[in-house]
Amino acid sequence: MIRKLLFLLAPFFLNAQGYTSYFTGNTTNITTNPEFGVCLMGGATEHDEAMKWLLQKANGGDVFVLRSSGSNGYNNYLYSQLGITVNSVETLVITSVAGATNPYVLDKVANAEMIWFAGGDQWNYVSYFKNNALEDLLNHHINVKNAPIGGTSAGMAILGGKYFNAQNGSVTSSQAMNNPYHPNVTLGYDDFLTVPFLEDVITDTHYDNPDRRGRQSTFIARFKNDFNFEVKGVAANEYVAICIDENGKARVFGEYPAYQEYAFFVQANCSNPNDIETIQSGSPLTWNYGGQALKVYKVPGTMTGDHFFDLSNWQSGSNSGGTWEHWSVNNGVFASVAGTPVDCSLATNNFDISNFQVVPNPMSKSFSVNGISFAQISLFDMQGRLVLQKQITNQEIIETNQLLSGIYTIQIKEGNKIQTKKLSKK
Repeated sequence: MIRKLLFLLAPFFLNAQGYTSYFTGNTTNITTNPEFGVCLMGGATEHDEAMKWLLQKANGGDVFVLRSSGSNGYNNYLYSQLGITVNSVETLVITSVAGATNPYVLDKVANAEMIWFAGGDQWNYVSYFKNNALEDLLNHHINVKNAPIGGTSAGMAILGGKYFNAQNGSVTSSQAMNNPYHPNVTLGYDDFLTVPFLEDVITDTHYDNPDRRGRQSTFIARFKNDFNFEVKGVAANEYVAICIDENGKARVFGEYPAYQEYAFFVQANCSNPNDIETIQSGSPLTWNYGGQALKVYKVPGTMTGDHFFDLSNWQSGSNSGGTWEHWSVNNGVFASVAGTPVDCSLATNNFDISNFQVVPNPMSKSFSVNGISFAQISLFDMQGRLVLQKQITNQEIIETNQLLSGIYTIQIKEGNKIQTKKLSKK
């Protein structure tokens, strides 16, 4: 077969239909066998070694860049400048729901071996991509195709199961800590993208410019207070990348020690009591717990990404190269001190179901829940409608022949403890 190779075609303008395409490479689509991988970048210049890591997982296939503003800045970079062979790179600048659901866009995303979200405004991504056919294809790409995906800045912000959607614009650490219910603290959860190891995570970017440790701490406090969610935080300084493999190993890329470039893995201190002392509208946040409200593993990023955090086991995983810190907020003022590793031995017998497993996921005709004794499960479709509810025991088989293919939210309730995860049906 003779394949026509075109380098940086003129942009294909379809603004009336809500998108613009910029194409580089081979116009004949090919199908390869991509490998799972997630790359989160802090928002400044991409880290070349991290991008190579992600590109390799496309196994020579077609790469698609999704963005809501800008143009073709990624095309040559991903196609020819990193030395990783791919069939093509196409940037789709999507400016409306109509563009996101255009048949051309859906076809291209369906055939992608790798997807990259550029920076910009995450509210545009939420507004244009959520609750439609594009969202379904993105989740299929991640959870059924097991293909690589990543993003920077706003593109990283939307990859957590819990997320700051910026509906009313950005918010500073000072604003958030001095009023946890500031109108700009707008949060979403369990209703958009489902990325393995990030279901109960909220991400943050540009972490060092400006300092966003306080606002992410506030986001985590809000989820804990409002929904009883034990949400974790994953964050990156501007020039840092976090690459997550199929086992949940999160390697950190940067230029440390030449620069102070770190990733942060944040969780509430599991020792009880760890109640939030003051969290209410119009008042400064106090989440102190003796200066140890949050346990944080701070990982320097290197050119080879040899330091890492284990996202599959937050409490006792095999981590490398980082140091522990304790974070707290007292009357709207953030504090960080040297800390100690997570130790849940002091925790009371409050049952923790945050580590329950739904298997298989994606499912086909049935699934079971491991890690519970006796619980109520509720299954909701993407429109929030209850489609299944029953009491189950550990590893009991739940038949799902009556359910359509798609993404669901499963809620597990044991006593007064509730946790949720995303569940995909083939």
